Amino acid sequence: MAILKGKIAIITGSNSGIGLGVAIELARAGADVVLNSFTDRPEDHALAEKIGAEHAVSARYIAADMSKGDDCRALIEKAGGCDILVNNAGIQFVSPIDEFPVEKWNAIIAINLSSAFHTTAAALPGMKAKGWGRVVNIASAHGLTASPFKGAYVAAKHGVVGLSKTVALEVAGKGITCNAVCPGYVLTPLVEAQIPDQMKVHNMDRETVIREVMLDRQPSRQFATVEQIGGTVVYLCSPAADQVTGTTISVDGGWTAM
Repeated sequence: MAILKGKIAIITGSNSGIGLGVAIELARAGADVVLNSFTDRPEDHALAEKIGAEHAVSARYIAADMSKGDDCRALIEKAGGCDILVNNAGIQFVSPIDEFPVEKWNAIIAINLSSAFHTTAAALPGMKAKGWGRVVNIASAHGLTASPFKGAYVAAKHGVVGLSKTVALEVAGKGITCNAVCPGYVLTPLVEAQIPDQMKVHNMDRETVIREVMLDRQPSRQFATVEQIGGTVVYLCSPAADQVTGTTISVDGGWTAM
């Protein structure tokens, strides 16, 4: 059912992984979608065309570097409208705090947190003018809890959760909602590629290394899927979630219940 027909959805960091899964589910729900990443390759544009053709919606790809505030804001302008904004772009780096490279810290904060500020600031005036809008920030279980050696990522994702609450309060009563989705481990191509190496390191078969090593903090011992994250975003954009705002929805197999 095309519950989002006529809505324009911008999804940052969406030429692969969670962002792509979200874009596909929004298109399936009838939204016109704008994909984004920092590359500008023929295959990026072809991916958007494929989604558009498969779901009978308008789908475009706009290159923009989410580490640069001006690019973030320009993305919203170039899209020509934004009813649904999904801030998904993110990177990761692991290191003890006292050894954490400053340039890595700055990049993670810029892409994982500051980009959401810039895109949201640029999108809100149009949403206010229409009296309707949805901002969905893809945070993380690490926006609610912490792990060692992920200082910048944890700080950024906690910041995303706080930003979501603040935006929700500022636009309450204006037909706009803002929420954060907090996934645990999601089976993306990037994660899939790590499994063979983990099997070798731990001398385990695939299922055992997934269950005992990779998902040791996820009680369900099952990955979330990009389709499940996308479905959660579609719910938050649906009429059923009109009064759901300023909160977090965990899709983490029970991780943050512990």
